[in-house]
This record gives sequence, C-alpha cells and structure tokens, in this order.
Amino acid sequence: MGKFFGNRWWVVFASVCGLLVGSGAINVFAFGVFLKPVTEELGIGRGYFGSALGINSLLTTFACFVLGWLLDRYGTRRVMIPGLILCAISTALYSTISPDPARIYLLFGFAGLAYCVQSPIPYANSVSQWFDRGRGLALGVAMAGVGLGVAIVPKLSGWLIATYGWRGGYIGLGIAVMVIAWLPVAVFLREPPGYKPQERRAAERAAANLLPGMSAREAFKTWHFWSFTIAFFIAIVAINGTLTQIVALLTDRGIPAPQAIGYLSTAGLALIVGRLFAGWCLDRFWGPYVAICFFVIPMAGIALLASGAGGSVPMYGAILCGLGVGAEVDLMAFFTSRYFGMRSYAKIYGVMFALFAGANGVGPSLSGASFDHFHSYFQIFMVYEVLLVITCGMFLRLGPYPYPAPKQEVVPGEFGKAAAE
Repeated sequence: MGKFFGNRWWVVFASVCGLLVGSGAINVFAFGVFLKPVTEELGIGRGYFGSALGINSLLTTFACFVLGWLLDRYGTRRVMIPGLILCAISTALYSTISPDPARIYLLFGFAGLAYCVQSPIPYANSVSQWFDRGRGLALGVAMAGVGLGVAIVPKLSGWLIATYGWRGGYIGLGIAVMVIAWLPVAVFLREPPGYKPQERRAAERAAANLLPGMSAREAFKTWHFWSFTIAFFIAIVAINGTLTQIVALLTDRGIPAPQAIGYLSTAGLALIVGRLFAGWCLDRFWGPYVAICFFVIPMAGIALLASGAGGSVPMYGAILCGLGVGAEVDLMAFFTSRYFGMRSYAKIYGVMFALFAGANGVGPSLSGASFDHFHSYFQIFMVYEVLLVITCGMFLRLGPYPYPAPKQEVVPGEFGKAAAE
C-alpha cells in the first residue's frame, strides 16, 4: 500500500486536482458566471465589479514574486497546505459582498494574495522535483487541470447559483477548493526523499552556468523581452476580456443561462486542445508564424460573438477564443527558451508569466466599463480586435532564434550531472 501511494504520479494527480479549481478557473472564468447575478442584485455596474478583478489580478502578480522565495525556502507542501485553506476562506468570503467599494476591493484583494498558490507555479515546481526524464509529459498532464477547470467550474458555479443563489454559490466554491484541491494536496503532494530546497537551488545555479543563454538582467534590457511581454499582455486582455463576458452577453440576448455557461465551458476544452496543438506546431514551424495563427483564431471568435448571430455561432466563438488562450502559455515558454536560452530561463519566464497574469483582470474591467457606458460589448470587442492585430504585428518583427534547438537532443538532468562532477 505504501508503495502504491508513493508513486510519483500521485503528485501529478494532486496537481491536476489543484489546478482544476485554480486561480484562473475560480477568479476569472467563474467570475463570468457570477457577474450578472451579483451586479443585478447589488445594483452595481459591470465595469465597477470588473475593476475588483483587476485588483485581484494585480495582487496575485506581486504575490507570485514572493511565492517563489517561499517555495525555495520552505518547500512546496509547507506552503500549499495553509495557502489552500486561505484560498477556500477567501472564496467563501465573496458571499459577503455588498455594494460598499471598500468591502469589494478588500475581499478581492485578499483573494488575489491567497490565490498565488493556485497559479501553475507551485504545481510545476513540485512535478519538476519528481520528474527529470519524462518531465514534459508529467507537466503536460498536470497543466491539463487548468483546462479541465475552465470546462467544469463554470458549470459547477451555474448549478450552485441556480440551487443556492450566488452567495451560496461562493460558499460552495470555497468548499470545492477544500475537497478538490486541499485534500489531494495534503495526501499526495510532497517533496522527494532527502529533498532540501536550498541545496537543490545551489545545484541548479551551478548547472545553469553550463547552459547557453542570457542572464536575466541582460534579457530584461532587450526589446525582445518587452516585445513578448507587451504582446502577450494585450492579447490576454483581449481574449479574457471577451471570455469572462460570454455568459452575461448571451443571457442579455435571451439565451438560457445553462446554455450560455455550456458555451463558456467549451472554451475550457478548446484550451486543452490549443495547448497541445500549439506545442506540436512549435516543434515543426517557426514560432512567430505559429503565434500569429493562434492570435488570428480568437480574432475570428470575437468577431462571431460581436456579430450577434444566434444558433451555434456563439459556441464557435467561445471555442476559437479558448484555442487562443490555451496556446499563450506554451508560446511564452517556447519563446523564452529560443530567444533568451536556458541559462536564466526560470527567472525570465517567471517575470513574463507574472506580468501576463496581471492582465487577467484588465480585460474584464474594460469590458464591464464598455457595457455600462454603451449598453453593449460591440465597441470594446472592436478594440480587442485592434489589440490582437497589434499583437500579430509585433511577432512579425522577430528574427531567427538566437538559441535554436540543438541538433542532438540533450537528456534532461545531464547538465546537473556535469555540474555535480
């Protein structure tokens, strides 16, 4: 029995469960389901409520920088177990929202700080500790929890709201975090035997010195870094600004809420497909061309949603947007390795991802403000189309990879062995 539960794939299982109710699923996509019932009952604007999500995302971004230090110092398990309890409490506390601005911003700000532990960062850290060979597959399976969360959590939220009201719905999501995330993490997520964070970091730094690439300081001074960061930032503003409004937009048009939520859930399944397909394409085609294709796809999706067409058209719009947002994380990770090398990969990618995560709340705030002003999403959707065109233009300016794939594949862990010797 001990050998069965000691299998390292249980760590991957715990990661899938954790990310299923991760920051994106709870604070971004479930937000879209709660948006209309909360604002209608409290008599507040969608832009005002969306601005609270902006505060949430901003604080999550800053907290992620501290999270990395905590993981290195104390290990993943000792950070995650109390952190997930705070996530559950902060989610349940959303049930106490009132029209008071201070209360709304305080509750979303607290959740933003707590939910840094529900980003992919600690789960990727834990899986990477257990897997060297086969790490790519293990990480891919673990990160699939994000897409599953986008597919499942909106439907769960819709059922909770229909059964218990939106206040009961938030309490139900808090309980879901404890059952779906905290319990598997407490049982299965752990460090490898003999693991010492400080010693591992020292070994990784020694190994990194053998890898080709720029230092983080050098990368942050290049136009490539800021071009990538800005491009991904404005792209996620456009795509998430659209996806978080789908349920409200479609119910405004008379589509039943369960059907509208189902359309949003299809975006989660498309996210998984987009992530896998983008990775396959990046191994075979020049990255900027792949990026442009995956940002043209959500442009088509936004156009379908803005068109006002009925039938299955909104579902196709949601799917196309989901494909785009699913590809973004893969694209960021790939471009970081090819344009900056592996020497300071974690630091460069970590900063880029943190800034990227900060965009999660910007789009919903802009979309809500547009609706409050124009009583329509059409105007802001046209702005999003322009932003995605700008994103594509920025990728066209990129040149060849400074750090292309080696002709002979390097087995994971070889650099670490060399450093140890």
